[in-house]
Amino acid sequence: MHSFGKPNLLNRRLYRCTIGALAAVFFASAAYAESSVQVPVSMVQLKTVGNGFEMDGVVQPVKQSTVSAQASGRMVSLTVKAGDTVRAGQLLATIDDRETQTGVQRSRAQSAQAQAELRNAQANFDRTRDLLTKGFISAAAMDTAETQLKSAQAGREQATAGEKQSGLTQGFTRVTAPFDALVLQTLAETGDLAFPGKPLLTLYAPAPLRAVVQVPVSRSAMVLPSTVIEVQVRAADGSLQWSRPSQTTHLSTADAVSQTVEWRLELSSVAAKGLLPGQQIRVRFAAGQAQRLVIPTAAVLRRGELTAVYVASGKGFALKAIRLGAEHTGQGVEVLAGLTDTDRVALDPVRAGLTGAQPAGQTAQ
Repeated sequence: MHSFGKPNLLNRRLYRCTIGALAAVFFASAAYAESSVQVPVSMVQLKTVGNGFEMDGVVQPVKQSTVSAQASGRMVSLTVKAGDTVRAGQLLATIDDRETQTGVQRSRAQSAQAQAELRNAQANFDRTRDLLTKGFISAAAMDTAETQLKSAQAGREQATAGEKQSGLTQGFTRVTAPFDALVLQTLAETGDLAFPGKPLLTLYAPAPLRAVVQVPVSRSAMVLPSTVIEVQVRAADGSLQWSRPSQTTHLSTADAVSQTVEWRLELSSVAAKGLLPGQQIRVRFAAGQAQRLVIPTAAVLRRGELTAVYVASGKGFALKAIRLGAEHTGQGVEVLAGLTDTDRVALDPVRAGLTGAQPAGQTAQ
């Protein structure tokens, strides 16, 4: 009996340990079930929303000009800087005009010489005509005098044109503003060498302004004559609102590299208030209404290039990649691919990614 007592004692101890372990596992499982993360969910809904799309555009001045030099020489002065306001005809820069002054003097001398030659040819023509009427010379001599007179007249006209041309060239050494504008940037400094075609500065008129947006060719077919085009601007109270442009135009060709069509949307003075050239602006193309799958914006999880949602399943949640469309204020965001109207998505994707997360109202299995 004594030889069998030790194994029986060992078995009883193993039995008690096993029972304790099972009890611990049971109570741990119960505690886990009670402490599982409950995440609210929402059904993917098929809603009637505005049919269209939104894109980012850029504010541009309708009137902008790059002022370039039209004469050669050193920059003697630059009288404005970026941010200055200028008036039409205001002096912006001066180019060394010593060479052009020499050209003006030469042209004036040539004009005076041509005028003297014309007077001499006119006097010779008058004498020859008198002699012809008296029969002292032949008709051939008269023809020669007439030809000399016409040549002198042509010479004078050529000299006069040269004098005007030299005057214009002299005027090109004084660069003036073509219209009332603001100086956007200066592209040259005093002492730089100027030559015809070299940009000196850029000007733009502060009004009117327009929004320019590059629409992909793939979406151009969605823009119909009935499409409502709006830009998002800030109202007087600081809130954002949608405003229609006063005029819309688009280029008839697509960019060969980006495969986009440029749309130009002119803004009214009220809509353009507070906007600056180069500022980004939101543009909306709305073409009626259509049925679209919509989910709450809060359900979307973005991690780098991944856009996904947590979809409720029998075991909790499953991460599913989706492709989104336009966002509709107050209704949610469109889902173009990845979901159906029978799916339920987690409204808190961060908590839905935790271990043991369950849809609200559902217990762990």
